[in-house]
Amino acid sequence: MIVFLAVLVMTACAGSPADDRVCFDGTCFQVEVATTEAQRTQGLMHRAALPADTGMLFIFGAERPYSFWMKNCLISLDIIWMDYSRRIVHIEQDVPPCQEEPCPSYRPAGSALYVLEVNAGTTAQLGIAVGDLAEFRLKSLSTP
Repeated sequence: MIVFLAVLVMTACAGSPADDRVCFDGTCFQVEVATTEAQRTQGLMHRAALPADTGMLFIFGAERPYSFWMKNCLISLDIIWMDYSRRIVHIEQDVPPCQEEPCPSYRPAGSALYVLEVNAGTTAQLGIAVGDLAEFRLKSLSTP
């Protein structure tokens, strides 16, 4: 019984994906976090919709000019690249799903460590711009 309670308490202290957020000037997005190669490769493929105020945060191991494409994506997205300090270095707005091969790639002019995908039109609607600073609240990556 004591072991069960200890496991329950430790599990309750760990963050869940629902606790992960990326915020810009008080406006927050609940995010899925992609830290592995498999997660980053899958991304938001085959999703028929993305709820408002949600997105996917891609975290890489080093800063580089990571390119993205929309293969097997069913929805248009805004793609936001951020550097090590979480400052936005590039935004591609209203990126459409790939309609035919070869799919176009979207790449920032500079390097990024983080990339956030959100619904198309979100950055324009909220005034999110290059130079803005993001705040990460990633409880699922925290250690107890």
